[in-house]
Amino acid sequence: MPEIPREILESPAAWRGGELAASDEWIWRLDEATLAELGALARAARATGKPVEQLSREDFASPRLVELSDAWLAELDRGRGFLLLRGLPVERWGDELSSLAYLGLGLHLGTLSSQNAAGDLLGHVRDTGADPDDPAVRLYKTRRAQPFHTDGADVIGLLCLRTARRGGASHIVSSISVFREIQARRPELAPLLFDPFHFDRNEEQREGEAPTFQLPICHWDGERLRTFYIGWYIRDAQRHASVPRLEPAQRELLDLIDALAADPELRLDMDFRPGDVQLLKNSSILHGRAEYEDWDEPERKRHLLRLWVSARGDFRGSDALVQGVPAKPGVASDAAALC
Repeated sequence: MPEIPREILESPAAWRGGELAASDEWIWRLDEATLAELGALARAARATGKPVEQLSREDFASPRLVELSDAWLAELDRGRGFLLLRGLPVERWGDELSSLAYLGLGLHLGTLSSQNAAGDLLGHVRDTGADPDDPAVRLYKTRRAQPFHTDGADVIGLLCLRTARRGGASHIVSSISVFREIQARRPELAPLLFDPFHFDRNEEQREGEAPTFQLPICHWDGERLRTFYIGWYIRDAQRHASVPRLEPAQRELLDLIDALAADPELRLDMDFRPGDVQLLKNSSILHGRAEYEDWDEPERKRHLLRLWVSARGDFRGSDALVQGVPAKPGVASDAAALC
């Protein structure tokens, strides 16, 4: 069990949702000049005819966006670890142009990472009708609530194109605050955070790879406390005979993390509006989603776009314990479900 310095445990990233809920200082409103420039860049990128995976930061070259993204990265890395950009005119621009503008913002933050075995760089978070009880199905393809978890890159972005008929609120929590609460309430469980756990690969492993991978939930590198947690992946890994059975104390720890993350005093709830872009520092923020009821009309259904970004600049190196999902042949893109 490493000794975590007080300045880490009391940093701006160790926030409590109950104290931020009445504030809007974490919302960055995009002004008209920025939107006009971003729209022009998105139209120019569309005119190149390049597919998403071939577009680069140079296709969205803009001193204004460099300056803004520098500020966003600083807040993510050395501030609270999250922010919400508001005002992208998705209803006026439409899905294609909005997607390109969002992609441009992401490219200014860093390099895009593959989000699934299909190699998608722009993920579609939408109910596809997939069975949420199937261990091979990732929950973002369903309407079911997603417990608190991390993803697989330095920065996680979500753009809201359309909201659900009811429900679907986003929840975030500081993983540093969760760590502090575990230390205070169950100090005997805290050392287990630094032991390796088996995580299920959801059948996304490549040929010859094991069906699970091992990582600690928390990692201390001497400068920062990093968290990687997907509780249901750890529990799903128990379906494999090769994986050691979880000890009672490990199960208690998983249950405690889930309970603390959902505590209204710790978590912060966000009701997305169309055009909102949520940016999270993956290693210091756990995020989740409430279950939702969708619209019947296909064109109105809840639809978010996701980016996983390996951050550029002085993000002090690769901050996430996992960077992307390796692609493998023959896997259909998330976008195929929209056709």
